[in-house]
Amino acid sequence: MSRPRSARHLAPLSGGTPAHAGKVWLVGAGPGDPELLTLKAARALAAADVVVHDRLVPEAILDLARPDARRLYVGKRKSNHSLPQDDICALLVALAGEGQTVVRLKGGDPFVFGRGGEELIACLEAGVACEVVPGITAGLAAAAAVGAPLTHRGLAQAVTLATGHAAPEGRAPDLDWVSLARPNHTVVFYMAVSTAGTIAERLIAAGRAPGTPVAVVENASLPGQRSRLATLATLPEAVADLDGPAVLIVGEAAGVAERLAPARDSLRAAALAALAGEGPALGARRRGA
Repeated sequence: MSRPRSARHLAPLSGGTPAHAGKVWLVGAGPGDPELLTLKAARALAAADVVVHDRLVPEAILDLARPDARRLYVGKRKSNHSLPQDDICALLVALAGEGQTVVRLKGGDPFVFGRGGEELIACLEAGVACEVVPGITAGLAAAAAVGAPLTHRGLAQAVTLATGHAAPEGRAPDLDWVSLARPNHTVVFYMAVSTAGTIAERLIAAGRAPGTPVAVVENASLPGQRSRLATLATLPEAVADLDGPAVLIVGEAAGVAERLAPARDSLRAAALAALAGEGPALGARRRGA
């Protein structure tokens, strides 16, 4: 993918450190759609000597870095980390110590289940300049993708972001389920497909109604995005065929997505029909020309 014009012509970043000093930028890459990347993130990538990136960062975003920038993969999958977190922190400090401008590129936002806090601490305690560039977290992208507002008047006055798994892998986390089961409250669970059934059981046991709406979104904002609208009672069946990175949006406000689904489907069908109708007409106009 060619680099967008806006990424090439943005003003250079000013880090406030001498030109010879190395620096680490903890950059949120957002949910994956390059158009959802922030302008500051694009500037940081364009200035990077080294890009240390995660598994979920797509090529289209990595290509915003200079052609001569080094790319170092430190991605993690369930129970399979290419590099332990302590080693990633040490790597960032070492690269900056060589005078390099380092972008630590993470899917979503560095401070939302991205372990960005650990990396910031490691850098600053080692005397390395470090700045954080926020990104659109997956929960927000998923909500926007399916039309499920995280807060909504009369339905949700609070929102909680929660992890859906815990160490050792495969177990549901030890959360305050009673608090998460409060009504008028949206809970967004990250990395929760494998534990969705247990999450539903614990929320119901803590008092949340089995009919509470749940929106499930896999690969939010990407071409391969898939979504499911379910309830806590039907959640295990709804996620049975999903295997990619997904979030669960639990709460009354998630029901807005179901309410709007017919209208969204109708508008999508009308748009596709219009495009199909334009095809032959466009060809006829071109032949006439």
